[in-house]
Amino acid sequence: MCRVLAYIGPEIPLESLLLKPENSLINQSLDPERHPLLQLAGWGFGVWSEHLLKPDEPLLYRRPMAAFYDDNAERIIPSLQTSTMLAHVRAASYNAGTVLADENCHPFAYKGTPWIMAQNGALPSWTLLQRELLAHCKDEYLEQMRGTTDTEFLYVLLLSLLEGDSDDDVQRGFEKLLQVLLEAMKTLDLVALTKLKIALVAPGRIIGVNFGAGHHGETEVTGDWRELRTSEAGSDDHALSMLWEPMYVLTGRNFLDYEGTYELDADGDEPTSAIFASEPLTEDADAWLHVEFGEIVFLEKTAEGLTKTVRSLATD
Repeated sequence: MCRVLAYIGPEIPLESLLLKPENSLINQSLDPERHPLLQLAGWGFGVWSEHLLKPDEPLLYRRPMAAFYDDNAERIIPSLQTSTMLAHVRAASYNAGTVLADENCHPFAYKGTPWIMAQNGALPSWTLLQRELLAHCKDEYLEQMRGTTDTEFLYVLLLSLLEGDSDDDVQRGFEKLLQVLLEAMKTLDLVALTKLKIALVAPGRIIGVNFGAGHHGETEVTGDWRELRTSEAGSDDHALSMLWEPMYVLTGRNFLDYEGTYELDADGDEPTSAIFASEPLTEDADAWLHVEFGEIVFLEKTAEGLTKTVRSLATD
């Protein structure tokens, strides 16, 4: 499975997020779930920092190789700091159609928008679905598309559907995204399980989404993902387990007091940092907020501190 990790909070060394923790994003790629069926197809990160010459623009780094083989990582990362970060490890099926290239590594960042995006998900038959979906896409984003992945196309489609950058605007954009996807699938008779576990990040903001549709296009689904995960890899039930699995949020303070881990001091009344991830990254998994299937979480760093809001997504 792909891995997503996002951070907002005080300016900290980037290596404390990507290199030093024992279960860092790079180290996780040494033992990915379903390893026999997947190849490590690249990784990347986008960061904002007040210490960059262009602090209002994300510094983007992407390479089409397993992160632990990237000899540039330990040279570049220790020189960077960040107050907002989105990182991703890409896993892809072993087949001749998988293109390994910088352009296909997450996160994706375009001109004309504050948002960068990565996901741990999949939109099946997306190349055929374009016949219906291109009508919703704006030229200013289509002309920036360089890769051949479903995630980049979803990024183009979402940006095209956004009417603004407020939390309400973004929630409506995601709800419209799923609506037009399902309409296109039904029109072209291509209904299939669609897993959209997305991190949308801008300076001081993380918006995490966990939604999609089941094998028959159903958006109201229930089940115990842990039980289903014991099913044979590649089975319908195993795929459902990954659809229903939560995303995770940890908020708190004093991240740098716990070198080599993703620990934070408990929230209290004034959290200052937030981590959004594909899985809980500390031994105390109960400390993590579960973003359940059908939910969207809004995390924002403000002058008063950190805000956290979880809402249900409308899927009708």
